[in-house]
Amino acid sequence: MEKIDRYRDYIREVIGRHSSPPAYGDAEMQQIFDAEHDHYQLVHTGWHETERLYGFVLHLDIRDGRIWIQYDGTETGIADELAELGIPKEDIVLAYQPPYKRPYTGFGPEGIKQTI
Repeated sequence: MEKIDRYRDYIREVIGRHSSPPAYGDAEMQQIFDAEHDHYQLVHTGWHETERLYGFVLHLDIRDGRIWIQYDGTETGIADELAELGIPKEDIVLAYQPPYKRPYTGFGPEGIKQTI
């Protein structure tokens, strides 16, 4: 359980780093943490002139003792940020990659086929 608590803290830290408001428009960044079900998201919402702004920046889950990156809308890629914090690369799954490509990403355990 200590490992999962540490992963939760690291996810919160990384999401916090990417929570600065967009450079344009009247928008806010919402950090959504569901520690009970281990779902974590960063969403931007607001307006730019007459255009509605809404979308995910990040979506991560913790499943089976691993961090599953469901969506990464950052320029730098948060998998490397998580690895730099000390999370083993085999515990970071790039869920947005098709299962057949995952063994070639350098992240996640080889042969992980589960999708969601």
